[in-house]
Parts: sequence; structure tokens; C-alpha cells
Amino acid sequence: MTEKCPFQFDLMNPERMSKGVPFDAFKTLREKCPVSLQDDTIRNASYWAVTKRDDLDFVSKHPELFSSSENLAHPQPGGDDPEGVEIMRQLIINMDPPDHIKYRRVVRNAFTGKAVDALEPMMRQYAKEIIDNVAKKGECEFVSEVAAEMPLFVICALMEMPSDDRQKFSDLVDIMIGMDDPELGVTTEMGQLAAAQIFEIAMNLAVQHKINPTKGSVLDALLNGVVEGEALNEFEFCTFFLILIAGGVETTRTATSHGMRLLIEHPAELQKLVDDPTLIPDAVEEILRFYPSFNYMQRTAKEDVTVGDMQIPKGDIVRMYYPSVNHDPEIFGDDSEVFDVSRARRMTNLRNEHRTFGIGQHFCLGSHLARKELVVMFEELIPRLRNPRLVGAPHNLVSNFIPAIKSMKIAFDAA
Repeated sequence: MTEKCPFQFDLMNPERMSKGVPFDAFKTLREKCPVSLQDDTIRNASYWAVTKRDDLDFVSKHPELFSSSENLAHPQPGGDDPEGVEIMRQLIINMDPPDHIKYRRVVRNAFTGKAVDALEPMMRQYAKEIIDNVAKKGECEFVSEVAAEMPLFVICALMEMPSDDRQKFSDLVDIMIGMDDPELGVTTEMGQLAAAQIFEIAMNLAVQHKINPTKGSVLDALLNGVVEGEALNEFEFCTFFLILIAGGVETTRTATSHGMRLLIEHPAELQKLVDDPTLIPDAVEEILRFYPSFNYMQRTAKEDVTVGDMQIPKGDIVRMYYPSVNHDPEIFGDDSEVFDVSRARRMTNLRNEHRTFGIGQHFCLGSHLARKELVVMFEELIPRLRNPRLVGAPHNLVSNFIPAIKSMKIAFDAA
């Protein structure tokens, strides 16, 4: 079948998606049209929405059938300028095999579990400093003062970025992810300029690394990476730098922000963590499952192909919706829509069942790093920021791609 689904939910509308992940819409699609032809009202086009895990896994695991490169892994913010699209194709997230596999090897050793565990003392010390800076005030703007700080510090440390440049870099990342948000007033030209400035930062870091190299860092891995016998050229190095550092900052910031929001909105679950801090790693896994940092990724059909019961023509765009898959009761039980920090105690393979980090060849390189950062941060903040509560509603980013929180004021009792 190829007919349009009778249930249309305008999932590509940034304004609609900024009001929160539409879990009711995904429930309807999973039950009625798990692979559905949907209208993209923003681009006046159609696409296929995939909302069940088996179908998402099939698309993810068959790059010979579905391309990340042809129309990119997600729509380019700010338009479809051919030159801009061609540049975006050089990012590893938008590569197909064999290029993706070759370039992925360049940095994967820097993100192994062993390599990430070695960073924990540094992370924990900085987490303590973050909490020290806000605890005495009894209130804070959680996103900028807490959630954004850890991932920015860790990624910049891995990239040997001076602390004086961290805030500038954070501002540039905000520009790049905010191009759909009218409140931010970001133009396509501003986004391109931000990318150019990030490239400039990357090249300056490369120069400094050659003068004073640090073995084992991500920056060292990039500068010494070899693909088919040749080192990365300047442009390849800069694009790697851009995707690794921007992705590493934004996704963990979003997960930390929503994790705190969920715990505030579910005080009984938060109390479980206060009473038993050994539950915190399990709670992090539930946060990742319940509210992924990306709404979707997309592929383009390279030939006519059947997904589920639907025949998808060559050239059609397929979008895989992670929040839907992560709330499927066939996978996570009848309480899949319930936020339960102890879920991993009864579903011991939870970390491998959800798809927040994807699956297949594009599985997130930074999954170990993100998990470690989240665990360390919540282990430090939960004992010290007691009885947290929202001061007004969170202020969300207007985006159909990243369900980020721009600001979230909270108050608390300092322990």
C-alpha cells in the first residue's frame, strides 16, 4: 500500500512540536498506521513516518536500501541551498557506507567505555563546582547554569579548547540549532557564519595541538586520523570537529534539562533517588528512553522497498521517530507511557531496548560519554538541590528536530 494515512499530525511543524512531544499522536500512528505517509506542511511535501521499532531497525540497518546522504539525515535548517547541502554531506552523520565506516574509525577509540571511564574524576570535580555555584542561591536558571555546563566543559576538554573560548563556542552552537525558532531571529546567513567561526576555532586548536600535543584526546585522534592511507584534510577535520562537538553539547544538555523536568514533575520518582542513590544510573536510562534528545532522523529510499505493509517508492523520504518507538507498549509494557526510574530493575536490558542512540552503523559514537555525564551530574545534584520545583513553565526551543528547553527556572532547598 502507498496511500496517505488518514491520521495526519503535522509532525514537521516546529511550532507544534515545541509544545512537547506528541505522544498521543504517536500512539495513534503505532496502532493504526505504523508506517504512514504524512504531509510535511512546512515544505509542502510528503514523507513516511516510521513509529514502530522493528520498522525503524530495518531502515537503520540497511544503508544499502536507505541513504543518509541523498537528502541528509535531517533537513538542513534554513533552506535547501545546494552548496549548503553539499557541505552538510561531509558531516559523518550524513555519510553512507563505505565512507561512513571509514571515517567513523578515526575517532571511535576516543569514545570507548574505558576511555570515557578515565574521564570520570574530571567530570565529578566539575559537577561539584557547578552545583557549588548555584546551591547557595536556592534558585537558578537550570539550562544555562547547570545542564549546559557539564557537556560543554567535557567536550571542550576533549578538544583541548581553552576555557575562555567555551562560552563563545556555546553561543555559536545555539545559533546553529536555533534556525527554526523565530524568537531567536537566526537567519541562514547567521547560521553559515556560525559554522565558519566554529571552523576557525577548530583550525586554531589544530595549530596549538601541533605545538603542544596531548595524546589520547579526541582532537589528537582527528588530527592523526588516516582514511585510506591519507590524513584528514582541513575541511574534513573541521566538519568532524563541528558534528562531534555540537552534537555532544546539545544532546546531553537536552537530556539533562528534561531529566530534571521529569523528576520535578514526578516527585515520588525523585524521592526514590534521594532514598537510594544507586538507582540513579537506572533513572538516567529511563530519562533517555522517555524523552530522547532527537525527535527523528531521516533516510531516503534508494530503490522501491517495502517497510511494514507499505511500499515506499525510490526517492521518498523516511523519518524514524524515536520517541514513538521508545513508548511502544509491545516493547516496554503496558506502563510504557509512565516515567519509572526503577524500570531497568525489572527490564534489565533497557539500555539496549530503547533507540535514543539509534542502532546500526549510525549508532551514536558518544553514547558512553553521554551516559557517564548524565549519571555523574545527577549523582551530584540530587543530594544537594532538595525539593526542586519549577518557577514557571519551561521555555522550549521551536524546532521539529531537537526537543530542547531554552530556559527553565527552578527553586530548591540547598542541602
